[in-house]
Amino acid sequence: MTKNTTSINFGKYIKWFWGTILGVLLFIFLLFLLASWGVFGALPTFEELENPRSDLATEVISTDGKTLGKYYVKANRTPIKYKDLPENLIKALVATEDERFYQHSGIDFKGTVRAIIKLGSGGGASTITQQLAKNLFTKRASSNKFKRVLQKVKEWVVAVKLERQYTKEEIITMYLNTQDFIFNAVGIRSAARIYFGKEPKELDLQESAIIVAMLKNPRQYNPHRSRSKKKSLQRRNTVFAQMEKNKFLTKEEKDSLKKLPLKIKFTPESHSDGLATYFRENLKQFLKKWAKKNSKPNGDPYNIYKDGLKVYVTIDSRMQQYAEEAVKAHMKNLQSFFDKEQKKNKTAPFYDLEKEQISRIMRRAKQNSSRYKKMKANGASQEAIEKSFNTETDMRIFTWKGERDTIMTPYDSIRYYKQFLRSGLLAIEPQTGHIKAWVGGINHKYFKYDAVKQQKRQVGSTFKPFVYATAINQLKMSPCDKLPNTPYTIPKEKFGMPENWTPKNSNDKYGGEKTLKNALANSTNVITARLIDMVSPINVARLAMSAGIQSKIDANPSIALGSVDLSLFEMVSAYSTFANKGLRVTPMMITRIEDKNGTILDEFVPETKEVLSEESAYVILDLMKGGTEYGSGARLRSSYTSRKDANTGFPYQFTNPIAGKTGTTQNQSDGWFMGVVPNLAAGVWTGGEDRATHFYGISLGQGATMSLPTWALFMKKCYEDKTLDISQQDFEKPTEKLSINIDCSKKVVETAEDEKVKKEEDEDETDF
Repeated sequence: MTKNTTSINFGKYIKWFWGTILGVLLFIFLLFLLASWGVFGALPTFEELENPRSDLATEVISTDGKTLGKYYVKANRTPIKYKDLPENLIKALVATEDERFYQHSGIDFKGTVRAIIKLGSGGGASTITQQLAKNLFTKRASSNKFKRVLQKVKEWVVAVKLERQYTKEEIITMYLNTQDFIFNAVGIRSAARIYFGKEPKELDLQESAIIVAMLKNPRQYNPHRSRSKKKSLQRRNTVFAQMEKNKFLTKEEKDSLKKLPLKIKFTPESHSDGLATYFRENLKQFLKKWAKKNSKPNGDPYNIYKDGLKVYVTIDSRMQQYAEEAVKAHMKNLQSFFDKEQKKNKTAPFYDLEKEQISRIMRRAKQNSSRYKKMKANGASQEAIEKSFNTETDMRIFTWKGERDTIMTPYDSIRYYKQFLRSGLLAIEPQTGHIKAWVGGINHKYFKYDAVKQQKRQVGSTFKPFVYATAINQLKMSPCDKLPNTPYTIPKEKFGMPENWTPKNSNDKYGGEKTLKNALANSTNVITARLIDMVSPINVARLAMSAGIQSKIDANPSIALGSVDLSLFEMVSAYSTFANKGLRVTPMMITRIEDKNGTILDEFVPETKEVLSEESAYVILDLMKGGTEYGSGARLRSSYTSRKDANTGFPYQFTNPIAGKTGTTQNQSDGWFMGVVPNLAAGVWTGGEDRATHFYGISLGQGATMSLPTWALFMKKCYEDKTLDISQQDFEKPTEKLSINIDCSKKVVETAEDEKVKKEEDEDETDF
């Protein structure tokens, strides 16, 4: 029997195998070569690699070094340096995203082979450098597999170039600075602040692990999204496991960390969130104008949303925090009293208006709304607009108990927001003009109108110190000088008025004489009228405008009682002049502006101007101290504990010298309090959006109830914080002997009516 055998030519298969391997290698080499030549699309130039373009948010930095907020359109990105990254974050990153990061030169070949086999469907095993290349120059991965392979090749080439251009530390820093963690958190600095309320250097190991966990997919593994929390926890634990695998953690440490609950402190950084929102909005308008007038080295104007400017402002974050807390605490309490009163008001929240007048207010508010303006701009008919405003819709509304989802018509929402009382607070350091705290409203997201600078309202008796200051500066009158507390008429011919002017005291009581100090403390209108007649309205207007009032003041006698509309900004600025020995310093928001590299682009210094003599300024401060010692602001001193009303935080028990003045306008539409200590002038306004929205009676509607408590809460917090060094001393006397007598050598309280005021601490003034 013959057996047939077939010999196998193994040599042919070996040649075929190595030929295939060589072909694949040549193909990969060719891909790299073609990519490096730009065949698959332009690659970044040397200059672009050296200075990769990325939008950087402009950062607003307080005088105590805290970030108040940022300006950006798409990217809330503020880059940091490697030294600002915690070691635990770097270890977690390398262990999870690129174990061989310190060994390769940009490409992990094991991951590369896997990515080619899967055509990128599994994401391959991109190195940190490759991911950086994608963040910088690819941006979005193509859904087409073939195009994605070409993108990958380009990323490999760029990764190699990046490795040659930068150190490993720089690559890690750039990668973390460019990563988008969603919720406006672009870059590690924003992510640390938004998710944990910290700077990156302050992140602990668990927080760093959560950050690294999000790198795989910031939406799918996001700790803030309720539907993603479970996955975020699992992915965080995977990071711990990777750290153990790479000898950064022991098994015991890993097991202990995995038991920790997922915990974040979500602090959003939108334009309506954070500290000093109203201040930042005003600052933005200034910066836009500044940017148009200042150019970059290449000649292009600066862009505050993209160029990463650093704006150093005068706001103190601690004082700003205290101011916002004070406004919130008092206004929440005051609103509860107002809401209770409005239950009996058939035309709530308006008083003294006819139906047509209310309709006019509502119609104007509707036309000023963003909904109306947008529909009008898009060509909607009036009928369609009216239908839209009267159709119920889902909306989120503001309440003092937090935001609430509800259903109401847009028209009803306008009426709803009309019921809220508004308030503003401004604090300025008189010697420097530095604005230390600025609260323009109760909630910037829902109430955009700024009560500090944008709004102007009648100032009432807070204007009277300018009348007294004119008399002191011009006539050398003393706080001890007496004038009759009797009805007084200024004839119309004297100042060209349409009719004679005969003001009345708010309590309609007259008789005897009062010192100037007592008259100002208790806002005696007839004595203020006598003074403005003596010095003339034009001189009062000139002094007020010289001190810091920028609005036009019609020089007529009624300004003595505060008939002029002014902003809180103007009033606090002018009062600061008294505290600065008669020298006006222009209010400042900014000290300097730097570019993204720290180069100073502009520095700011205030303008100064002498308004009053040092002696006159000191005397007017001494005069105004009476207002808080026994006048309408005396409740600042009270220790009376059984009182229950809208005065949040009462009793206040201040013992230090305070120059102050309350103000209440007609029908209690506006309540003011201005308070000055040696190194801080602060003012508060409170009222409704419309003048017809107010308390019915003087008890709750006066400035001493509406605004003084906010000032008191703010100052108590400032005094408790010893790092602020807010003065509790008396105002500094001029070095030269006073030519004006301020020692009246007698009890200041002079009448039975004044004794009643001191005891009850209820009287305030209503003018006109």
